Amino acid sequence: MAGNNIIDILPLQMFVEEVMELVELTPLRSALVGLPGVDGLSTEQRKRLTIAVELVANPSIIFMDEPTSGLDARAAAIVMRAVRNTVDTGRTVVCTIHQPSIDIFEAFDELFLMKRGGQEIYVGPLGRFSCHLIKYFEALPGVSKIKEAYNPATWMLEVTAASQEMTLGVDFTDLYKKSDLYKRNKALIAELSTPRHGTKDLHFDTQFSQPFWTQCMACLWKQYLSYWRNPSYTSVRFLFTVFLALVFGTMFWDLGSRV
Repeated sequence: MAGNNIIDILPLQMFVEEVMELVELTPLRSALVGLPGVDGLSTEQRKRLTIAVELVANPSIIFMDEPTSGLDARAAAIVMRAVRNTVDTGRTVVCTIHQPSIDIFEAFDELFLMKRGGQEIYVGPLGRFSCHLIKYFEALPGVSKIKEAYNPATWMLEVTAASQEMTLGVDFTDLYKKSDLYKRNKALIAELSTPRHGTKDLHFDTQFSQPFWTQCMACLWKQYLSYWRNPSYTSVRFLFTVFLALVFGTMFWDLGSRV
């Protein structure tokens, strides 16, 4: 699914339905978000809802910061399935990941690996069962072979640790910059950085997609719904305001008429 005019082609309601189906939130369409850890959606469902909110804008690229953090294995797999579904629609997803399992790690197509200091160690495809990644690092001098059925993500971090660099007397950044993979990446970047003949620079007629008053009314309507969808919070605020009014009203009752 590509193209920036999808909202123009399909009615808005159909597009929202498609997004909900994409992140598997259709069964929860009438559920209240609620408060974290109290009621409403679970942590995993909230993460999928966050993805859906971003997809409503129909972006071509989405950035995610550790979408599986704080989740158990099952919940992390569900979230990553939603991420994978998003990628399968033609969108690009760039995300950081923390200690991924084998299944989650192999859900990615490309890997951008850096060591401390932000220096590149590996930038390229993972391949089926992380074959490209494993082939690259096993070809480096002194790097131990991966054990059978071992997590490639864990092995990758172990063999590229700073202690391993000191033991082997190598710099993985220098090795990467001397590799054929680095040369291919530089050539690809140069090719993609050159605009095609006849193309025009990106231009927008307005700074914002919606005028100020439309944004203002949308924010007010959202805040209005937020209050009425949380009656317990609104009730406490109302009673507390009435209580303070009675207290201060009693303290200063008829005070201005007495000397």
